[in-house]
Amino acid sequence: MTQVDCQHHINSLFRHLLRLDHFIAKTLAISERDARLRLIEKKVIVDGKISTDHEQKISRFSEIEIRGRVLQYAVQRHYLMLHKPVGILSATRDPIHRTVLDLIDCPAKETLHLAGRLDRSSSGLVLLTNDGHWSESLTDPEEKVSKHYLVETDRQIPGSAVERFRKGFAFQTEGIVTRPATLEIHAPRRACVTLEEGRYHQIKRMFHRLDGIRLISLHRDRIGGIRLPEDLKPGQWRSLTEKEIQSPRSL
Repeated sequence: MTQVDCQHHINSLFRHLLRLDHFIAKTLAISERDARLRLIEKKVIVDGKISTDHEQKISRFSEIEIRGRVLQYAVQRHYLMLHKPVGILSATRDPIHRTVLDLIDCPAKETLHLAGRLDRSSSGLVLLTNDGHWSESLTDPEEKVSKHYLVETDRQIPGSAVERFRKGFAFQTEGIVTRPATLEIHAPRRACVTLEEGRYHQIKRMFHRLDGIRLISLHRDRIGGIRLPEDLKPGQWRSLTEKEIQSPRSL
């Protein structure tokens, strides 16, 4: 197996977290019993420390070495925020439209994926990473990560809409009821929406249930504790701070 083939093999193992003994066995083509023996004999080093725990969970961000032989070099983690302009597609590639990756010049951009999307006609905060477990923690509805949006409508928003958003909307064709969301009306046609899920065109569809109200604009300015900075202009991006990375679910 060439070095390139070996790296493709290693990458394919990490769609999810993997037990250390499983990784060693598959990478060295040995039995799991033999892999555990190497651990017991203190021959395995993970991220610079001797490991004897065969159940230790590892990822492609872990560096693993046995007797001076590196089985896997650690991949660097990347966490970025982008101020997505209207008209840019929330995708990593598209044959027709410009995508969020076209706005980023990070050397590792081809390894990135989106942690939550925005419609092409919407603007605001988009997060990108190569850390699948981190992005799942943001997009899984059970994690209850709030997303905050500023909206402008084509007509006046009725006061009764606040309670409608709180109770949720039933979408019969999908067999679902949206989770309670917070609607704050700031002007006759301007409001803020906070919700903990992100179904297909959800906010647009919820407003359309209010006698056909349509959105003129939708802008996301916060995901959990990560806010879109005022000085980050449309089309610009930056790496997340360590605080933003560690506490994405904080408000």
